[in-house]
Amino acid sequence: MLTSHRATPQGSPTALLRETDDRPAPGTPPPGGHVLVVGTPGPRLERLTRTLRATGHDVSHAPPGEVDPRVRQTPPDAIVALDEPGDRRTGVDVIREVRTVPAGRALPLLMVTDTPEPAGVVDMLRRGADDCIPEASDPVELSARIEAKLRRVPVPVENLLRDPRTGLYSQPHFLDELDRELRRPGAARHGGVLAVIGVAETDTLEARLGPRVRREIAERLAGVAQQLGSFCDRLGRDDDGRLLMLLPGVDEETALRGLRKFAATVAGTRFIVADENVRLTPAIGWLPLGECTDGGPSVEQARDAVGEALRHRDLQPVRYAPWMRGTPNRHRRPPLSTLIRPALSALSPVLALLLGIGVPFVLYQQAYRAGWDLGSAMYWVVVAGLVLSALLIVLECLFSLDAPSRPERPGAPYPPASAVIAAYLPNEAATIVDTVESFLRLDYPNDLEIVLAYNTPHPLPVEDTLREIAARDPRLVLLPVAGSTSKAQNINAAVTRVRGEFVGIFDADHHPARHSFRDAWHWLSHGYDVVQGHCVIRNGESSRVARTVAVEFEAIYAVSHPGRTRLYGFGVFGGSNGFWRTDLLARTRMHGSMLTEDIDSTMRALDEGARIAVDRTLISRELAPTTLKALWNQRSRWAQGWLQVSLKHLRRGLRSPAFTLRQKLGLFVLLGWREVQPWLTLQILPILLYSAWKAGGFLQLDWAVPVCVLAMLFTLAAGPVQALFAWRLAVPELRARTPWFWAYFVISTVFYSHFKNMVARQAHLKEALGDRQWRVTPRAAAAKAVARR
Repeated sequence: MLTSHRATPQGSPTALLRETDDRPAPGTPPPGGHVLVVGTPGPRLERLTRTLRATGHDVSHAPPGEVDPRVRQTPPDAIVALDEPGDRRTGVDVIREVRTVPAGRALPLLMVTDTPEPAGVVDMLRRGADDCIPEASDPVELSARIEAKLRRVPVPVENLLRDPRTGLYSQPHFLDELDRELRRPGAARHGGVLAVIGVAETDTLEARLGPRVRREIAERLAGVAQQLGSFCDRLGRDDDGRLLMLLPGVDEETALRGLRKFAATVAGTRFIVADENVRLTPAIGWLPLGECTDGGPSVEQARDAVGEALRHRDLQPVRYAPWMRGTPNRHRRPPLSTLIRPALSALSPVLALLLGIGVPFVLYQQAYRAGWDLGSAMYWVVVAGLVLSALLIVLECLFSLDAPSRPERPGAPYPPASAVIAAYLPNEAATIVDTVESFLRLDYPNDLEIVLAYNTPHPLPVEDTLREIAARDPRLVLLPVAGSTSKAQNINAAVTRVRGEFVGIFDADHHPARHSFRDAWHWLSHGYDVVQGHCVIRNGESSRVARTVAVEFEAIYAVSHPGRTRLYGFGVFGGSNGFWRTDLLARTRMHGSMLTEDIDSTMRALDEGARIAVDRTLISRELAPTTLKALWNQRSRWAQGWLQVSLKHLRRGLRSPAFTLRQKLGLFVLLGWREVQPWLTLQILPILLYSAWKAGGFLQLDWAVPVCVLAMLFTLAAGPVQALFAWRLAVPELRARTPWFWAYFVISTVFYSHFKNMVARQAHLKEALGDRQWRVTPRAAAAKAVARR
């Protein structure tokens, strides 16, 4: 009971302090325990003491300033303190004194005041009083209030086993539970995980909505954990609002599966926090109980892992590692691999030739000497592989002709939409203003916000220009992402800020078509979750490299993507000019640990049952690399990223019930065959060397084998067929450049196909050596070339 009451009509102005004897009044409750009366000696204190004794209480006295020794000497059941008339500070000082005594924090404290003004009552209640009663109240009321407090003893929340508002363990009690688990004998403790969950948006929400959000966020997270069932049976909350999880008796894989499901559920749910609809990004840090020695330090270590998870915002639980605390390794020698890896990376072209040509030739030679003609068998395997690759290219071309067309009308009214432009400003500074201006010219029937999520190591002059544009047009939202080092982190930071029902993701050099968001909604409103558009090169005249890439992109986005989607029954998100339902993107996120985070997110979305459409009429124009070195760096990252996705998702996808047999065939071709094919084509050379060695020289070989000639002709025919289809389905401005397509056919046959195979083999070696460095594709040169036009 935390309210003051007006005097009853039967009570006199000094009912509590009136003269009375020590006999209990008729109708009073039985004795209620020991009450300590705090007040300055005088008539008011004596009358209050007699009143309490008359109502059945054992009373002792303590003047202000001597509460601590009296409470330590004889702990009372309740404290009643006099608020001295005319000096409000005296009552506040008494409250502070009582509550600073360790034993006094949990004792019921009632203040008796002569003039219960609302402001004074509120002040005393906020400072720690449990009740405030005027002197004019009836003695029976005072006794009833004391009895009520004794039956329901007020205890600070942090001292409760569970927070009554959230149902969570307080931090001290959670640590007790953790220590109890750690003290169990090793034979009785199997596995177990300690996890701490923070939320990336907590500080921003607190700054806008007040400190209550920390409690409410912890309560919402706990609700999700409880909704998931037996995933976790002990939940707590620390002083900063982070959720504490204790998962005893489970192996790490099961715990991680539960934590990932928890994170995806939280990210895909909209919560009401402080009366506002928000998205939350859980950041999970964890460590096995087997590595915990003491509760407090272990929780701190898990919090350090939370800090690392907050950098990425990709919903992935992060295991604690000593480097997260800056633990020095002064006496630890660097591993040998860190010394050898740079040398091996520099020699990777030689290693690729040695592994792809030298080792197979020796193997065929030694097998022949042992009586096995392995080289001849591999000859037919290579021929079959080349024919299969050409057949798949032709099939994709044929299926691309009848790719599904975009629905003419939306299936639902146009909702608010958002565009996210991910940028690394030092590299994109020359193009970003033009990009933003092109987005502000988009035509969409509803609200369209443009979020520029960028990272930069230092302030740049272009940021002032961007702020001027944002001030001029409120549709532009600038979102600098502190600590970000990747496109994935920028997108993850933006996805919880966007207001649109669907989100278009773009690189910083893209200029989408005027009606692209309207057209994308036509797909999404008819049951699709993601739609990938057509990326068109707009700087093809800059160099021969850019011209080659321009035609290649038509072969990819106008032919291969639509054809593959129709052939295998699923599309692929290509990293830019892709439109996602916001809820799906919030659950999926981008993983910065993957070099091709777009393909990785595609696989995870498909495994969740998402439908991905491909629309070659949904156009966005971008810049291509203008030099061979820039192209090499870009394609090396792509090839290594595809390999990472193959290693992570191929086996899982082939076993997943979410994919049909047709889709699994597509996964095998997309993730398996594409990784084998570069090495298989290279086997032509060791097989020729082996055949010449076996026949006694190249002049002794029979080059006119009909099957080989037909296979070679069919393989070579795939190139012109793909170039023809690319020209037929290209955007009008590129279709008019017919010589570009003839040049692409020649360059691709003579050089470019071998270049891409060589890049793929190099990427395999880099992944094996652990070299996963991200090399940014430079934009400045390309932007200047376009500007000169």
